[in-house]
Order: sequence, then structure tokens, then C-alpha cells
Amino acid sequence: MAEFMTLKQAVSTHLEDGMFAAFEGFTHLMPYAAAHEVIRQNRHDLTVVRMTPDVIYDQLIGMGCVAKMIFSYAGNPGVGLLRRLRDSLENDWPHRIEIVEHSHAALAHAYEAGASRLPFAVLRGYVGTDFAAVNPEIRSVTCPFTGEELAAVPAINPDITFIHALKADRAGNVLIEGITGVQKEAVLAAGKAVVTVEETVDSLDPHPNALVLPHWVVTAVAEVPGGAHPSYAHGYYPRDNATYRAWDAISADRTRFLDWMKTHVIDEDARVFATRVAKLTDG
Repeated sequence: MAEFMTLKQAVSTHLEDGMFAAFEGFTHLMPYAAAHEVIRQNRHDLTVVRMTPDVIYDQLIGMGCVAKMIFSYAGNPGVGLLRRLRDSLENDWPHRIEIVEHSHAALAHAYEAGASRLPFAVLRGYVGTDFAAVNPEIRSVTCPFTGEELAAVPAINPDITFIHALKADRAGNVLIEGITGVQKEAVLAAGKAVVTVEETVDSLDPHPNALVLPHWVVTAVAEVPGGAHPSYAHGYYPRDNATYRAWDAISADRTRFLDWMKTHVIDEDARVFATRVAKLTDG
């Protein structure tokens, strides 16, 4: 049953170091506020999964929160590279993370298998490709009915999934309208689900084709207006393209990156932050 709490309480209560976490949202409703709270609480050794990891994961990686990332595409959408990810992989700063790469289709299938509580997903997409050479988790199975050889990938079952949504009613049912991505599958596949929302309302009043997550699949709800910014929330605010463009230069330099994170995310005592930066830099 969904419990209403602050985002700080939700992260403190439900996310521990070393967990397997998903932060999902496809262009729309990206859970930036949740990721920033994870950074503020200095969670580390996380295995993270996301279709199309972008600036959210660049920030988590650059602040040393991530040990391993499972993903399908990595980039700053419409702009270019994830420079903190590249610095990690190419220069071990602040440390080198492990990566597991999939296609979009395979990762979506893996989420769906996880949501269905199946051990793996089956698809044709990898058959005849050399993707298995860079991802040993891609295996093959033979269809027991036709004898056809198919590709198989392990199901995705995060310990916890974070998403942002439009509304929650007072019972904890959650509404998403617009582009939904794999939020539903990521929530159903997870052991716990923390949802930030733009507002809490008496009634959701969903439109046709809306996605409603019932309260019994949601662990915690936190009201965080603007919680998807610089992504967008359908009907609330547009995508802040200027922030994505600015991120390319901000993230290109380690010092500028850390200064930006302190000012815009951490907002903590200068002495504490200096100690934290020293650990990142020296570690």
C-alpha cells in the first residue's frame, strides 16, 4: 500500500547502498528530483538500469553513486555525449563503472519479463548479430514448438524503481498521461516503487489510454512539483532544452561539474562538500 512521505524520507527509508535501482521515464516524466535526493544522501555502489540513460545517470555516475549500469542507449538527448559516463569508462573518474549494454527492444522485453515474474525474455532481435560478444548475458534458446533458435536475456527485477508521475489520489493511486515509456513495467518488476508526483488530488479523472498504477503496487508517494525538470510533465511544464544544451559544457570539466552539482543539487555546507569532493577525486 502506498505511503505518503517526503522524498527525503522515501529515499532514506527505501534505498540502501548496493541496491539495484531503476530511474525510468522516456523523455517525459524523468525522475530528476528523486535522483538528486539519492545524490544528496550519498548513496553508493548502486547497480542502476535505464532505457536511454541521459543526464540523470551522468550526474549519478559523476558523483560516485554508481557501480554498474544496465542500459540500451547513453547520451544527452539532442545534444551529444554523456561526459561523466565517458570519464568514468575512459579515465576511471571518480571510478570505473561496469556496463551491460542492450538494445531498446531487449531491455523493454527484460522489464516486461520482470514485471511478469518470468526468469528471462525471448526475442528475435539479437539473432544473427554479434551483440553477444559484448554482452555475455545474451544467450540462445530453442523454441520447443518450432525448433527456432531465439535470443534470451535475463529479466530485470530492480530492488526499487523511481518514477515521476502527474498525479496521485489520496489513496496512492498514480496517474501518468502522455508518453509512458516503461514506467509501468519498471514499477511492476521492482520490489519497491517510489513515485514523485506533481500534485495530490481527490480524484484522478483519467482520460482514455491513460496509465493508472494502483496503490497496491506503489510503496511510497512524494509530492514534488517540478520533479521531472528539466524533462517535462504533460500539462504542467515543457522540456527545458536550454538546460540540456548547457549540460554539455558543464559536464565536460570535472571542476565545473562539481561546482554545478554543489550549487544546484547538493546545497550543503562548503566544508562537508569539500571533503566529499576530495574523496571523489582521490578515490
